[in-house]
Parts: sequence; structure tokens; C-alpha cells
Amino acid sequence: MKNFSAIVLLFVANTVSGIAQGMSMIAIPWYFADKGIMPEFIQGYLLTNFLILFWAPYCGTLIDKYNRKNLFLILNICVGVVLVSIASIGWMQGDLPWYWVMIVFTLTFITYNLHYPNLYAFVQEISEEKYYGSITSYIEIQGQLSAMLAGGGATLLLTGVDETGLTILGYTMQMPFTVEPWKIHEIFILDGMTYFLSFIIILLIKYQPIKQRKTEILSIKEQLRIGVDYLRKFPELLVFGVASYLVFVTVLMEGFLLGAAYVKDHLLESGSIYAFSEIFYAVGAVFAGMTIRYIFKGRSFPMGIILLTALTALTYFGLFATKSNAVLFIALFLIGITNAGVRIMRTTFLFQKIPNQVFGRAASLFALSNIAFRILLLSIFSISFFHQQNNIIFAFLVLFIFLLVAVAVLIVNYPKIMNTKSSAEVY
Repeated sequence: MKNFSAIVLLFVANTVSGIAQGMSMIAIPWYFADKGIMPEFIQGYLLTNFLILFWAPYCGTLIDKYNRKNLFLILNICVGVVLVSIASIGWMQGDLPWYWVMIVFTLTFITYNLHYPNLYAFVQEISEEKYYGSITSYIEIQGQLSAMLAGGGATLLLTGVDETGLTILGYTMQMPFTVEPWKIHEIFILDGMTYFLSFIIILLIKYQPIKQRKTEILSIKEQLRIGVDYLRKFPELLVFGVASYLVFVTVLMEGFLLGAAYVKDHLLESGSIYAFSEIFYAVGAVFAGMTIRYIFKGRSFPMGIILLTALTALTYFGLFATKSNAVLFIALFLIGITNAGVRIMRTTFLFQKIPNQVFGRAASLFALSNIAFRILLLSIFSISFFHQQNNIIFAFLVLFIFLLVAVAVLIVNYPKIMNTKSSAEVY
């Protein structure tokens, strides 16, 4: 495999920053749920998505215009500096007000919208087409192993460990050490330091592009129009790109909003259960990363996505209809499988269909639809009804219906999606 060492270093850098970043993004929703200020979190989440609505298209033009390694370097150093600076405020004051915590959440989400499209575009640029399927699987495995470690770390840091050990699911695990619960700013400073380490690792990457890109000298508006015009030529790709993204939309709702409230208000459990459930999600995603290409070998990826989207919908209905820690863990395991499976098949299919020259812009347009649907769902879930007693369960009923619509759209457009020409034939 060409550029093997470059891809390995990229994965290592992604793992290093991903673990601490994951702990922060688990800790933040629980911070708001534990303090009983989820409405403030929802308002902040809505504002974050409105900001990203303007940021996401710009990300695509940056990815397609500039050196993707340099983008990673700039991103890591800037975010690291900001996180450490905010964490320092917490050190000096003894704690962080909620609005600083929300700023970290917003910054991390903004980072996601440049980091992940840039990661996929960079990998596509430096890898051979015959390895697309395996590399997208490895990205998923690497990302979810990071999430698994993050979930385990967050379980320890949110509740701490004393001489009695750590209690999960009624079982007490004796630990050879004690850990005081970490404050939110302490988690942030760990997160910030890993960005600096990731910067150093990326600096060491050397590679030879497999896909040669033309130098972009157009304005941002003109560059964005190229992505729009490309998808206008292939509306079936636009439909596929949007509808296949909707599982991820619901996962963001569950992971960063509904999950914490579900554990606290419906299951009446602690932060350790919430963090531990994320480990089950990560285990499911790793399982998908290792097996999904073999399970659907010889079958079309769009059909696989339809089946996994339907399974995700049924899983949300299960969360709505039950009240059980065990069901929560099983559901998160299944959602880990379905979301990772959809992402692997979706990315591989789009790699095969969309040329690298416009991949960043096309991905940004898909991301715009993702943001629009997040804003819609957040607006629905901001209604006070969902935050009374255990009414958060009805949010999962909404997600169930939402994904059934996605399944219907994919089924109707399936023949056109399957007949889409490859990028080599059209660009």
C-alpha cells in the first residue's frame, strides 16, 4: 500500500486527540443534565448548528483548495490553544460557568465539520481506490476504539473511584487505585494538550498524492457553485447523500442531547451509566468496522444502508417502549453497529462516485442538510413537554418516525442510485 506510514500516523494522531475529545463531549451533556439546565444546553446546541450552517460550506472550499495536511496542523494548534485557555479560567476560578462549557462544545462541533470531511478527503487523496473499503473500515474502527477508551475514561472521571470500587449494573468492580471526580475544566485541559500532541504527529507525515488535484483559484462562492453544479448533474447522489446521513443526525441527538436526559430522568441513574452506555455504542461500532464489508459482500451498499437505517428506527422504538438499563446498553450496541455500518458503506460508495477534486464541497453540501435536520429536531426537542418528568422517551418516538421516512426515500430512489455512473466516467 502506498503512503502506508502516512495513513498510520494520521490514524495515530486522530486517536490521540479523539480519546480526550470524546471524554469532553460525554462530560458536557452530563454537566448540563446534572445541573438541571438542559434548556440552556438545547439553546446553545441550536445556536451552534446555526453557526455551522454558514461554516460547513466554507469548510468544503478550504478542503478542496488548500493542502489538507496543513489544514490539520492549523486546526490542531488553534483548538488546542483555545481549550487550554478556557481550562485555565476554570483553574483560576475553581470552576467554569456553563457558558464557557457551552463554548467548548460549540468549538468542538465546529472543529468536527472541518476535521472529518478533511480526514476523508485526505485519505481518499493518498490511498489507492482498491483500498477504499478497507480504509474506511479502519477509520471507523480507530475512531470507535478512541470512543470506547473515552467512554471508559469518562466513566471514571465523572463519578470517581473510591475504596469501595466502581459500581456498574449493580456490580462493584474493585480498583487498585482511587480517582477523585474531575471537574469539567480538568477534562478540558487534558483535551487541549492532546491537540498539541496530535499536531506533532501530523507534522511528521510525509506522503505522495495518489489523486492529483488542480489548483483552485476561484472565489469561495464560485468554488461552492462547482459542488452545487456537480450534484445537480447527479440528483440521485444528492438524495442518497442526504437520506443516508439521517442515521448520523439521530445519533447526534441521542449522544449529545437525549441520552443524558434519558438516563437521568427516565432510568433515574447516574453519570456512570450514561458514560458506560457510550462504551457499548463504541463496541458495536468497532464490530461493524471489522465485519460490515464481509456481511454485505456481494450486496449493494445502498441496500445495506436501507436495512441498517430500518434497524436503527426499530431500536429507537425499543428505547421509547421500555425502561431498562440492559435495554439501553443493547440499544446503544445496535446503534453503534448501524451508524458505523452506514457510515462505512456510505463513504465507500461516495468515494467511488464523487471525484476527489470536488469531494470536499460535495461533502459540505451533504453536511448542510445534516445541520438543517439537526436544527429541526432540536427545535422540536426544545419544547418544554420533552423535559417534564420522563417525557424524554417521546423524543425517541420522533426519531423512530424520522428514520422510517428516510427508509421510504431511499427505497423509492434505489434504482436511480444504483444506476449512477462512477466519477471516472463523468469528470
